[in-house]
Amino acid sequence: MTLRWGVLGLGTISRAIHLPLIARLPGHELAAVADLDPERCAELATAYGARALTPEELFAADDVDAVLVATPGRHAAHAVTALRAGKHVLAEKPFALSAEEVREAIAVARHTGLHLQVGYMKVHDRSVEVVQEALAGLGEVRLVQISVRHPVDAPQVEHLRMLPPGPLPAAAVPLVAADDAAENLALDASVGADTAPQLRRLFRSVLCGSVVHELSLLRGLGFGSPDVDHVDLLAWDGLAPPTVFATGRLAGHARFVLDWAWTPDRPDYTETVRITTTAGEVVVDVAPPYRLDATSQVTVTGPTGTHRPPAGADGAFQRQLEAFASAVGGSAPHPDSAPEGALHDLAVLQRIVELAR
Repeated sequence: MTLRWGVLGLGTISRAIHLPLIARLPGHELAAVADLDPERCAELATAYGARALTPEELFAADDVDAVLVATPGRHAAHAVTALRAGKHVLAEKPFALSAEEVREAIAVARHTGLHLQVGYMKVHDRSVEVVQEALAGLGEVRLVQISVRHPVDAPQVEHLRMLPPGPLPAAAVPLVAADDAAENLALDASVGADTAPQLRRLFRSVLCGSVVHELSLLRGLGFGSPDVDHVDLLAWDGLAPPTVFATGRLAGHARFVLDWAWTPDRPDYTETVRITTTAGEVVVDVAPPYRLDATSQVTVTGPTGTHRPPAGADGAFQRQLEAFASAVGGSAPHPDSAPEGALHDLAVLQRIVELAR
């Protein structure tokens, strides 16, 4: 079976990851692309031998089995439209900004019987399996620390040599305005209309755009969602993102610590997961984004010494697509990329905003 894809939204993540991966992966075919920018759409359709369509045409296309939603902003609304049009959906993060959006998408997926998966690629990283195997022989987990150093996008995508996006076409302006209005309503429902603008921006960009990945990774590793009890926002002038420091409890006797820092003057994104147990520790240097075949590295320290178990050469994005295709074919879907996980993540992110007020 060949899964025929339509990609909606042709920004950085599509051009860096999704388009080249679908084009090269056996059992997957890029049938069509759609974007609000017709020139970009035509250019990439030609480059990949796909059809250039409008979003409406993409949803209606008979030769599209699944839609990958990678538009700017939240993605649940487009996911719902695609599901109602009879398409399976893989939706990039942030999936939604409110629980109501998530619940609607879950209900539509159940009603249609189609597969809906959220783009939490890190739960598909092969290092997750390596870590779980290592932890089985290291006693009880006491502390889980996740550290993120997040630069601006430009140096992260420099290797792609992409041209900057052109001006927004006039026909797209009212569509973007309508989406912005809907996004503000979702933010009102999620964090409150009276929440300070800088906190709303923090929730929308840093928490739902980046920290949500760390929460999904926690779930993928088997720790569940943290019960956050302390938050500090540091080095914040209200414009550039602050350093986010949060702590909480995990199931059992484990403690969780997150430190997320905006580092605009460094070129590289880094993310480290350090799991301390009663008999040792496991450290994961998580693969950076925008690198198609990048893999995470795992270091295990235990009673017999330190070693680096192999984590495989296939990257998290590839395994994410393979898991999606398996679920469409009838296999059990990956539990930690199901949309229900987005509800747990939103609850944690809302708690962070509550404690930061």
